Amino acid sequence: MSIARRKTIYLSGPIMDVHAGEARDWREVAKRLLGREFRTLDPMRRNFVDRQVDSANEIVEFDLQDVRDADILLVNYCKPSIGTAMEVFYAAHDLGKFVVTFSPFTFKDCSPWIVRYSTKILGSLEEAGAYLKTHFAEVATDC
Repeated sequence: MSIARRKTIYLSGPIMDVHAGEARDWREVAKRLLGREFRTLDPMRRNFVDRQVDSANEIVEFDLQDVRDADILLVNYCKPSIGTAMEVFYAAHDLGKFVVTFSPFTFKDCSPWIVRYSTKILGSLEEAGAYLKTHFAEVATDC
């Protein structure tokens, strides 16, 4: 019996200018929700401090490497975020990756850039998790 490779999901969303708990909490929920079917890449696993010159390039490069390593992006669009928008654009436009976004905003209130470069936009993390499981979870197969 062979086990299919689990797809990797990068957890993209605001970090800078949000309370650390806010940036971590939804990612912890996402890891619990998706952890059995997927491998997750959480940028919060790194211990960088925003707004320090010597870590700015490192932060961006590590995040871009995570985007490259991921099969899919899961995006929390709870507020406008330059870093999140850059990750979404890079993943969708440059790398052709599937981007699943969840947001409390209506379509009209979302940035046109998020709308254009998200493959799917849903209303909650739970809806996004169900969508990912339905369309991307691998199942074990026999040889």
